[in-house]
Amino acid sequence: MSSTSRSLLATMISLALFGPTVAYANQAASENANGGSAVSDETDELAMVRGVCIAPEQMPADPNNEPIKVTADQAEALNNKSVTYTGDVIVRQGNRTVAADIATLEQPANVVTAEGNVYFHDGTIEVYSDRIKSNLDTEDSQLENAVYNMTCEAGRGEAERVTKNGISYYRLKNGTYTTCPAGDKSWQFSATSIEREADSPFADLYNARFEVADVPVFYMPYLRVPVGDERLTGFLYPSVSYGSRDGFELETPFYWNIAPNYDMTITPKYMSNRGLQLNADFRYLTELGTGNLSGEYLGNDQKDSDNDPRWGFNWSHNGMYNQHWLFEIDYSKVSDPTYFSDIDSSIGEREDNNLLQTAEVSYRDRNWDSTLRVRDFQPLTLGVSSSYRLMPQVEANYYYDDMPYGLDFSLNSHVSRFENDDPDKPTADRVHFEPTLTLPYATPWWSVTSEAKLMYTYYNQDFDPNAQELIDKGLELEGSVSRTVPSIRLHSGLHLERDTLIWGDSYTQSLEPQVQYLYVKDVVQKGIYDAYDTTLMQTDYYGLFRDKRYSSVDRIAAANQFTIGATSRYFDNQFKERFNIAVGQIFYLNESGRNLDSNNETSPNYSATALESDFNYDDWLFFHGGVQYDANKKDLQFANGAIEYREGSTFSQLNYRYISKEYLLDNILDEDQLNRYTEDGISQLGFSTGFPIYDGVSLRGDYYHDLTENQMLEGQISLNFRTSCWMISLGYNEYLKTRSNVSSSSTEYEQNFSISFSLIGLGLAPIGTTSDNNSIGYGRPFYLNN
Repeated sequence: MSSTSRSLLATMISLALFGPTVAYANQAASENANGGSAVSDETDELAMVRGVCIAPEQMPADPNNEPIKVTADQAEALNNKSVTYTGDVIVRQGNRTVAADIATLEQPANVVTAEGNVYFHDGTIEVYSDRIKSNLDTEDSQLENAVYNMTCEAGRGEAERVTKNGISYYRLKNGTYTTCPAGDKSWQFSATSIEREADSPFADLYNARFEVADVPVFYMPYLRVPVGDERLTGFLYPSVSYGSRDGFELETPFYWNIAPNYDMTITPKYMSNRGLQLNADFRYLTELGTGNLSGEYLGNDQKDSDNDPRWGFNWSHNGMYNQHWLFEIDYSKVSDPTYFSDIDSSIGEREDNNLLQTAEVSYRDRNWDSTLRVRDFQPLTLGVSSSYRLMPQVEANYYYDDMPYGLDFSLNSHVSRFENDDPDKPTADRVHFEPTLTLPYATPWWSVTSEAKLMYTYYNQDFDPNAQELIDKGLELEGSVSRTVPSIRLHSGLHLERDTLIWGDSYTQSLEPQVQYLYVKDVVQKGIYDAYDTTLMQTDYYGLFRDKRYSSVDRIAAANQFTIGATSRYFDNQFKERFNIAVGQIFYLNESGRNLDSNNETSPNYSATALESDFNYDDWLFFHGGVQYDANKKDLQFANGAIEYREGSTFSQLNYRYISKEYLLDNILDEDQLNRYTEDGISQLGFSTGFPIYDGVSLRGDYYHDLTENQMLEGQISLNFRTSCWMISLGYNEYLKTRSNVSSSSTEYEQNFSISFSLIGLGLAPIGTTSDNNSIGYGRPFYLNN
């Protein structure tokens, strides 16, 4: 029962006919005895409140202190015996309204009775009843044949009798609850008795039944449920699915409300092809932050030839202390490298076939911050991992923005230790300092930023000179080496606007040209291994204006170059951006600026041209596209695009991405490694759609295809039927699980079929599930500035 039950059980009538209202009521009775009238228009009075939801912020703080208004066709008073109102009796106080044909206060018994078409409304619930009787002294009350309806949310029901004993105990006899509209008996909960203490967050149901179309589906002799937002220990909705890998799956989660700041969900999961798995998820909230401990245990994997226990766990924590200290932990581990390929699991974070194990603690103040960071991992591939551990890294940064002449100063620094299990790879200690001076200047139409920095890095490397990898790459490393690289960056931009007409409509067009000069001294960097934590960054239009080509500092690309670009935008008369296009290119002033080998005389003095564009036509047709084209090689390096129609609940999206093999070979992978995955670069097409079919029936589908290898990557389809109070969904999913190499036809797909049933209005908690961790979800890649 809800917190409005006190008002529901004649409390409003008690307030209206007793205490501060007696004088007003007796005055009305006296006027009627002398021929006066207290007649109201029932239609106008009740039409204002029937079915209306009153938001909490619109309700008075204490309705009991609000003035009370009582109207009726007739009032009759007998001294020291009773006061009776008859004919369209309406009592209003604040947000509460009671209406009845007859309302009587009997004295000295102090019993209030309202009979005939009794109606109650308090802004969140309305109740229709035949009769309400309440003792004002004991606050015992009874409500006969009650029908209630929630006005601010879905929910309605009825009860043969509602009893209130004193001020703290409520009972419903033969009560029901459903979120279906009136006349719809798709489902409901019912019980012969529903009991609740006034201050208890729980209600007790006896002989509880769940009924579908008046047919009992399950029965429990006793059930305790939360009232409001309280959490309650007990079983949650089970889930059922079927997949080609694990077979029939049944999950029966159990929720344990340990304390207000601790809880746990324990989920036995039965897989017909593997056996019984036990999963647990423990959550906590302390002064030092929030955290989560998750674990999975499969004692005997029937599909695993070793039949050894298989398990996985994760600990994640985020917190703050004293407004300065920040803590972040994400540690995961599994029993074996093939755990995720064999078992559907959401344990931890994975990156490049590694299960991450990270932790950091930071201290932040107004002008400086520092961080102690550890980054470890568990390899998810057989053999030795080539990834580097960060064991540890200490980072310290200082900022000062109140220097003379408008200068800003910053100092970024870190000390790092890199370790690796591969004996062919070096380990190292790295120290880096990066002081920077910046002079920003801006007006509404023009800006210019000047920046000068000095990058100093020291390495202490430990390696095997005869390591095969070093020999293959021709690397001559040094045990102790340092490097100092100065750089200068000047960036300036304009913002111009004009009004224009396009097909008779008014638009504001902006033109935003920008130019950047970047100089990074060409310093000899031999003797340094360049892949501890450094990778090439993508050079789309926005990447053209960065001051570096590589992440981190193991490799600092020399530069002597100008970058020129421009963006044009169109805004409608509501200042909504409808179209933009941006194009840019880098022009190198010498060989070192190109960061190329000096013996490569055919290298051009310009980069590939990058272009980005977005388009929004009348908020129902959207487009995004981006390309990077190398005119010298006549090579389209990469491209991406998406076009979508979206209106209401209907959408269709076609998307495409392309990366040339030449670009991959030049920047990312060696040819032998790349040929294992693709013979001619990456070319992938995707289609996603969703639309209603008829009267609550809708379809959703996704399909992704590798055009280079002519293979399906993933396909899924679901058919959904939704009414006002329940939903059922049928789904099928198939995705590419493994592919040995492009020259082999040995591919493996995973298929899953699922059915789900949801009761709308109960948190949309599904009895089944269609979720799959491998799904490529729908995304909107085209966002303009608004």
